[in-house]
Amino acid sequence: MMPKNVDARTAAQMHEDGALLVDIRETGELARVRIPGAHHHALSRLESGELPLGEGQAVVFFCAGGNRTAMNASRLAAKANGAPAYIMEGGISSWHQSGLPVEMGKSAEQSAGIFSRLFGG
Repeated sequence: MMPKNVDARTAAQMHEDGALLVDIRETGELARVRIPGAHHHALSRLESGELPLGEGQAVVFFCAGGNRTAMNASRLAAKANGAPAYIMEGGISSWHQSGLPVEMGKSAEQSAGIFSRLFGG
């Protein structure tokens, strides 16, 4: 079954209710900005390792802007291994634009204006 799309606020509520947020961006992207409490599992290594999912736990996948998750929806659904799977539309950019918390990495903090360049705001 293909993952269903959810907006950032719905994804945040799902995470608060116990869903696993899975960041499929690459390590370099994660080093700049991340969602607190999200599990990192890079798309380039999707087939390796398992997701730390509990029985019946929903999973919400996200990337930077939503394109990678949308293009890889069937691979992500397979990785969910039968768990309820969702894709956060707009990725971490949408999360931030919705006023939800993000953590900045040291490299981003040292680069003046990186947040504005990444998210336009």
